[in-house]
Parts: sequence; structure tokens; C-alpha cells
Amino acid sequence: MPLRSINPATGELLESYEEHTADQVEISVVRAYQAFGAWRQSGFAERTQLLLGAAELLRSQMKALADLMSREMGKPILQAQAEIEKCALVCVYYAENAEAMLAPENIATDAHAAYVRFDPLGTVLAVMPWNFPFWQVFRFAAPALMAGNVCLLKHAANVQGCAAAIEEIFRRAGFPEQAFTTLHIGSAQVEALVAHPLVRAVTLTGSDRAGREVAAAAGRNLKKVVLELGGSDPFIVLADAQLKPCVAAAVSSRMINNGQSCIAAKRFIVVDVICDRFKSEFVAAVSALKTGDPFDKSNDLGPLAREDLLLELERQVAESVRCGARVLTGGGRLGTGPGFYFQPTILAAVAPGMPAYEEELFGPVAALISARDDEDALRIANDTAFGLGASVWTQDHSQAEKLAARIEAGTVYINGMVKSDPRLPFGGIKMSGFGRELSSYGIKEFVNIKTVVIS
Repeated sequence: MPLRSINPATGELLESYEEHTADQVEISVVRAYQAFGAWRQSGFAERTQLLLGAAELLRSQMKALADLMSREMGKPILQAQAEIEKCALVCVYYAENAEAMLAPENIATDAHAAYVRFDPLGTVLAVMPWNFPFWQVFRFAAPALMAGNVCLLKHAANVQGCAAAIEEIFRRAGFPEQAFTTLHIGSAQVEALVAHPLVRAVTLTGSDRAGREVAAAAGRNLKKVVLELGGSDPFIVLADAQLKPCVAAAVSSRMINNGQSCIAAKRFIVVDVICDRFKSEFVAAVSALKTGDPFDKSNDLGPLAREDLLLELERQVAESVRCGARVLTGGGRLGTGPGFYFQPTILAAVAPGMPAYEEELFGPVAALISARDDEDALRIANDTAFGLGASVWTQDHSQAEKLAARIEAGTVYINGMVKSDPRLPFGGIKMSGFGRELSSYGIKEFVNIKTVVIS
């Protein structure tokens, strides 16, 4: 069955891609394994030059790549261009730092000498989502390739054009054939790939449902796996928060990428004494947002990436309202024309048992929840199955750090919007997954941490 790329702004078919057969996939896996034998022997100097070349290609082709991204999944064009630049940055970061990160570490023991070295594992399978179709691939591939691994990409069905473009970037940069291979396959072929004896590790970014399936397959086959899954990030506003920058960040945090980000703020937990003021300014700012053609730079939001995502978000909002949530602005599909547009929305009186409280809302919908005080805000923040990111807004940095120590999340920002940074480890806990990407922690996820002792 072909993999179809549909323009979410119009509903029109862009391209169909024939799915690779099981035999074609097998050939690609074997060739990747064969390529690994030579690639693992390459030095850091060679890998560095190739990865810097990939960064140059990303920057020189930014317009074409960003346009492709916006067509396939509806990202506002300025955000698409920023995503390509971020991919270039992660390539430069690992090109400049991987050798030092993976340098052998001497350990003092009673032996003549002992040290730890970091050797590549082999072929790493990446199962990637559509919402950041370039960034989420490059943040895995740059460290994996610099460590000496080779990569297989199974990308989301609706961004196969982006997947093909990424492979072409690595080829044009001079990486060996099969060092990075895109497989045009659907989800049904993933389990067999995870089980393949020549695939040594798996990384997945996606839903908790997909994470459970891949983790189960990896567990059955004793494969290393890193999972970066969904989030329902708390945005905690304490009584002394400076409202103007706080509200501006709240809008950006919730609406970035048309609200389709795992680390987007989703639950806005505001202490009672400041809640009315925050609500008034937040509603005014969200109501002023413009939604429309993602290629129009005056628009703040584009469409959701697929029609099924639009329908699911409609269900979650409608069910939350039936359970007592109140719509402060927005609340439903935008217009009756083509495209998968949803109004920027704020729900108030959100409480346990509602989808807006319990589930991840993957679209431009904010849940506003009032808290009695700081301790109550912390309780609500942790009252979730997810644990990816969180932010705390207050002028009392000491109090913010005390709360940060008790927040159940992989990342906490104080007076700042949660984002990923190549220099910092990124990942979550609870149903948001396990393992880390980026920084020195990320590059060491897919290496053999090998002890060598000389007597």
C-alpha cells in the first residue's frame, strides 16, 4: 500500500511512495551492516568533515527543505526554516565535540592500568514522527554517526519527502553508501526490523502507544532502546511571576508548531491570587493569533498535520466540555473549507477525569487549572502519567529551584520556555519514556561502554 503525503493546508495529495518490500528492507539492512565494518574504522577527523558538510548543505538548501516541510506537515514557514538551522547546529555541535565526549576514560584501580572506551554498537534503527521531521532525525543521527554507528530511518508515513531529502543530504555530504538509509515502510514492518539480528539498537520518538510496542519488541529481542514519548507539560505560574513575559511565553509554549510538540506547555497551572489576571491576558493574546496558510509569514499557526489528528482533538475538547470544562476562546475546527485547521483554544475549569487533564492534547489547545498555592501547584503538576518537561514562573529563584527538585520531569526551565538544546540532555520519565538524547549523555546511549583492564 503506498505511503501518501497529503498537504494538510488543502487536503490535496502531494505524492505517493511505494512501500519497500520485505526483500528490499532485508537488502538495506544487510548493506548497512556491511557499511558499518568500514565506517567504524573511520577516524573522528573524517566523520567531523562529513558532518560539517551536512550542516553546510542544510543551510544552503534551507528554503527548499523548509518549503517541503511546510507542504508535508503544515509547519509555519518561519518555524520550518528555524528547524533546518537547528539541524545544522546539532551537526556542528557533535562534529566539534564528539571526539572529546568519547575519549577513553582512565580509572584508578589496583591493576597496572584500567580504562573505559566507547565503541559503536552497529546499526541503529530510528522510528521517527512527523511533527519535527528534520530535527528529530538529525538529533539522533548526528551523534550516532559520529560515534561510528550506521543508521536506518523509518519515518512517519506523511513525511516521506522529508525522509528522502534527509538521506540525500547525507549522501551529498559524502557519507558512505548505506551509512544512513531511509526505509519507505509502514508501522507493520517495524517489529520485524527490531528483531533483525543485524539491528543492534532502536530509538523512537512518538506516542506512548508506539513506545510500548517498540519497547516490547526490543525487550523480547534484548535490544537497547531509547524512547522519547508524549508529554502533558505543566506551566506553573506562581504569585509573583512577571505577567508580560510569562504570558508571551505561555502563548509560544502552547502554540509552537501548531500546538503539535511533545514539549509544548499543555497544562497552565496558576495560583489563585494571580489566576484572573493571567487568564485575562492569556485569553487576549491567544484570541489575537492568526491561523491560515503556513506559507504566509503573517500567520501564527497553520493546520494540524492530518485529518485524523483534527478529529481526535475535536473529540478531546468536546468530551472535556461535556465534563464541565469551559471554552474561553476558540473551541473547534476553523472554517468549513479545505485543510485541517483548529482554532487556538483555551479551556478553563479543567479537572481530573477530563481528556484535557489526563491526556496529551496534540494541537493548539491550552488547559487552564487554578491552584491554591505553590504546594497545590506542584501536586497538580505531578498529577499526570507523563514526565517530559515543565516550567516554573516566579521572581523567587530559590523557591523555583526547590520546586524544580520535586517536579517529576526530565527537564525543568525556570522563567523560560522548555526547549531542546544540543548541549543539554533531553528526555523524560514515566510515560514520557526513558533514555536521553543530545549532549554527552545522548551520544553514549548507543555505544558499548567497554572496560579494559591491563594486569
